[in-house]
Amino acid sequence: MKIQVLTPASPEERRRYYREEWDIKDLPDFIAKSINNREFGFDHFGRGPNDRYKVFKNTNYLKRFLKTKTPFAAYCSVAFYEKPRRRDGWMKAELVFDVDAKDIPVRTCGCDGVCEVCLNEAREVVCSLLDTLKGDLGLKDIHVVYSGRGYHVRVLDNDVTPMDSDVRAQIVKYLVGADVPQNEYGSDGTTYKLEHFSIPFGYPKVFTDRVKYSILHLQKDSKLDDVNKNLLKDVLKNRALLEDDEWGLFKHEIGPQRYKKVVKGVASLNMSLVDAKVSIDLKRILRLPTSLHSKVSMKCTEVKDIENFDPLEDAVPKFVYERKD
Repeated sequence: MKIQVLTPASPEERRRYYREEWDIKDLPDFIAKSINNREFGFDHFGRGPNDRYKVFKNTNYLKRFLKTKTPFAAYCSVAFYEKPRRRDGWMKAELVFDVDAKDIPVRTCGCDGVCEVCLNEAREVVCSLLDTLKGDLGLKDIHVVYSGRGYHVRVLDNDVTPMDSDVRAQIVKYLVGADVPQNEYGSDGTTYKLEHFSIPFGYPKVFTDRVKYSILHLQKDSKLDDVNKNLLKDVLKNRALLEDDEWGLFKHEIGPQRYKKVVKGVASLNMSLVDAKVSIDLKRILRLPTSLHSKVSMKCTEVKDIENFDPLEDAVPKFVYERKD
């Protein structure tokens, strides 16, 4: 049975989840092994994570806390601290990309919250980001976590964890295709220069792929900078050409100057494929993997196989199936 409606969990259902279903052994190693260097935060009443600066010496202390408190939401920091209780002695931070299904700018479902369609589109975005992180940037220590309404891509490679916010912002623009390519990609004309990375022939393809995805998912009420309704109508009319990568014909049908407007507008739109504020925040807290997203009654779940992951099958607590209609 697949659930169709994502509804809040009651206090009793939260207690059942943490005391009967949740298991500390399911906590991912990348959290468990660094637990004493992370800050934890909790939301007990559904008003936001105001119980902050919690620390745990080991997983047993965390286990005791969660089973006793059964919080509305649980979080932990992406940063590693020497003294996490005071967020003092910052050591490094995961590089994070937050893809929330309800905030994707080109989702096609039109629902008010999240549904099977936009959750699948969020997964598609994540798959494309992973291809670029691994293929273009050569990163390997990457963990994907289903957050309850989207995905967190968490990168722990030593190449990126010490980076400051400015460099992280550059990586975000590269990854989502928000930086319109220029005629020259580097001193030799063949590489795109990104701080700490030199990528042969990489970025124009990344940019093209992201623009293509966004154009194919635009709706008649989509908003693009400097693109009026008539131009958007022409884009929607001719975008089938891009399914076969016939960019030349698409440009001809739209018109060269109007085409430039579309490309720039989509590049700007692409910045919203991820929440950039999360990526550049060196002290951000994220939902704790294995915890319950009580607003939608879904488990925050580490994803081992993103291609085949189905949150409406794989991240649903037992109590949801036992609800009475």
